Amino acid sequence: MVTMETPLPDSRTEPDGSAVIRVLSYNVRSLRDDTEALARVIRACAPDLVCVQEAPRFFRWRKAAARLAAMTDLVMLSGGATAAGPLLLCSLRATVERTEDVLLPRTPGLHRRGLATAVVRIAGTRLGVVSCHLSLQGEERRAQAEAVLDRVDAMGVPHAVVAGDLNDVPGGKAFRRLAGRLQDCRTVRPWGGELTFPPGAPRKRIDAVFATGGIEVLGCGVPESLPGVTAADLRAATDHLPVLAALRVPAGDRTGA
Repeated sequence: MVTMETPLPDSRTEPDGSAVIRVLSYNVRSLRDDTEALARVIRACAPDLVCVQEAPRFFRWRKAAARLAAMTDLVMLSGGATAAGPLLLCSLRATVERTEDVLLPRTPGLHRRGLATAVVRIAGTRLGVVSCHLSLQGEERRAQAEAVLDRVDAMGVPHAVVAGDLNDVPGGKAFRRLAGRLQDCRTVRPWGGELTFPPGAPRKRIDAVFATGGIEVLGCGVPESLPGVTAADLRAATDHLPVLAALRVPAGDRTGA
């Protein structure tokens, strides 16, 4: 088992072309809190990919998302208002193959939900990425979990990661549906903290990173004692704690469609 005392592997390219990557999932509450603290946390995590939830969606939302990317030395990949909140950021290590924002069916009276998706290449790997924020309502949430899995299947890639705010705990039906088809990275190789909400005194794990079966999980959890991450910044940044995963993605066909 990986413990917090075991350093989380840094991003790197292996001799065989496989890639060790860091994937961060973070609900940023529309940047309504301390964005400087938020940026410090993200930078300390040194992610290759960031699956954001509750990105700004209204007035000048692109400018706000671009500012977050600039503050964290990342670039915007896809999502934002066009995905109803989920957003993808990436480091310059990732080469973008394609992106697609997906709006999910809406239940009258409930918030519109969507997915920010992309296919990227990192070193010799090809990877699908999905950022999601599932419904507060149980029946709609379960349907959205199915939609996430359908989207992964439709991406036509050998490997994929899904990360987001599930609004569900590991025993819930939506969480269990995702974990039944994908690796729940925290369960596979725990590292760092477990609970993600609320940040001051977390009681529930409702944020997670998932990976398809061919990906090796090297560690996953809340980066509560990662160098550069402070408890004060985690409390001030937003109303969720982040989840950071280190993954080894196998090398594949560099010319694959």
